[in-house]
Amino acid sequence: MTQGQWIRRVVKPAAIVLSLVPAALLLRDTMSGNLGSNPIETLTHRTGLTAITLLVITLTVTPATRLLRLPALVQVRRVLGLLTFCYATLHFLIYLADQTVFAGQGLSLAAVGEDVAKRPYITVGFATFLLLVPLAVTSTKGWVKRLGGARWLRLHQLVYAAAAGAVFHFLWLVKADTRLPAVYGVLVVALLGYRLAVRRRGSRKRTPSAAAAEGSR
Repeated sequence: MTQGQWIRRVVKPAAIVLSLVPAALLLRDTMSGNLGSNPIETLTHRTGLTAITLLVITLTVTPATRLLRLPALVQVRRVLGLLTFCYATLHFLIYLADQTVFAGQGLSLAAVGEDVAKRPYITVGFATFLLLVPLAVTSTKGWVKRLGGARWLRLHQLVYAAAAGAVFHFLWLVKADTRLPAVYGVLVVALLGYRLAVRRRGSRKRTPSAAAAEGSR
């Protein structure tokens, strides 16, 4: 079995199954009424935590492909990104229902807009969700062809802004015990630092080649 086949047949299905475990547990606890005294809050927190966890894991795929020398591992990144978006969407829909239907206001987008504008952590969370939308929509190979590789890569660098937004959203939400948001923040900074270091190293390697090309003209 080649590296690509092993990733496609073993690692990718395993990643999907593991990513769906939190959803299965959430469904089990919902059906059994085991969500505590505030079910909506529990649903919101658990879907949000899963979304930020998967987002950070998605960001680790590219460094892992280089450090482990497993380029085929990149196949897992797209599916993890889409599952991240699914959890983030579920997180947002639960919040939306809590602010409208469960609050007895019907589907009042005005009430949601007011809440988004009034509370900073909601503002950041909503902005983060909006950043994830174009990333999910353009995750297919067809969109890579439509946008072109360079533009597609520039667009998908928004994932770091989304990760930073998710960390701040989480940090402002918990207020008191900030240890877990801090861990996610450190991971995001480390991953961004690694990406910048790789880019800088690549720029240094290209510079001598560019100088040689200029000199040969």
